[in-house]
Amino acid sequence: MTDLTRRSFLRLSGVSTLTVAGATFLTGCGPAAQSTNTTTASNTAGAKEEANTGQLGDGKTLRVGMEAAYAPYNWQVESASDTTIPIENVSGAYADGYDVQIAKKIAEALGMEPVAVKMEFGALVDSLVNGQIDIICAGMSVTAERAQSADFTDSYIDDEVVMVVKQDSKYASATKLSDFNGATVLGQKDTFYDDLIDEIPNVNHLTPVATVPLVVDGIENGTCDAITFSSMSLPNLLQNYPDLKKVELESGQGFSDPGNPDNAAIAKGQDQMLAKLNEIIAGISEADRLSIWQDCMDRQPA
Repeated sequence: MTDLTRRSFLRLSGVSTLTVAGATFLTGCGPAAQSTNTTTASNTAGAKEEANTGQLGDGKTLRVGMEAAYAPYNWQVESASDTTIPIENVSGAYADGYDVQIAKKIAEALGMEPVAVKMEFGALVDSLVNGQIDIICAGMSVTAERAQSADFTDSYIDDEVVMVVKQDSKYASATKLSDFNGATVLGQKDTFYDDLIDEIPNVNHLTPVATVPLVVDGIENGTCDAITFSSMSLPNLLQNYPDLKKVELESGQGFSDPGNPDNAAIAKGQDQMLAKLNEIIAGISEADRLSIWQDCMDRQPA
């Protein structure tokens, strides 16, 4: 990992951001995905060919990597609808959510049919490099480390990391990170939500868990004193778990860089395609992004 901060990296790499106001959260999960294919020489050769042809994958089917368990960004359902795409490696299952709607717009602009490939968040970048998927649309943010292995688009929505505690917690009135000295804190594996925890002085940094629902389970079950969470997803979390609250940290007393953009990613060496994807994303207005987000929040699973 380099010493670049996330925000500095975004500036240096030319990745733009779009601030989007408030949103809601509700978790969703389904059956475990079937195993994706292992890396083969043909996958590697295919990835190189894609870079030379200026297309993603075979130019017909867009394989979109995601968890399908991170509502409202992406989740799994059992029935097809106008807002879903099939999950290629889970029989009879479909993916919906904000990432899915963006992937559909990208696929339409490229003249391709999108399918989701469900896998753990931490496996996405390697699967992209190995040619098992063509693009990541999964609530993933660009980092200096990830950018060594994949190329990232401009953001198509922007979030922020906040801290959440129980209403009756001794940390409920905290106003700065140092107030959490010695606290036990939990975040999601392979995300900013986990990375930022180490900024808390003398924190008891729990081993991160794989999904957002498991993070919420941690605070609800008393496994931890606090969790890191999505600001955009916070309102519905608090609606569904009224015993929880956001910690209001004073300006300059929180995380050094809580920004958490949502960027798509493709295999390296596809500069022409990266530019095309940025054009497609730029063509989605702020009003449309907000409307899509709100629609996803309204229909996400209970």
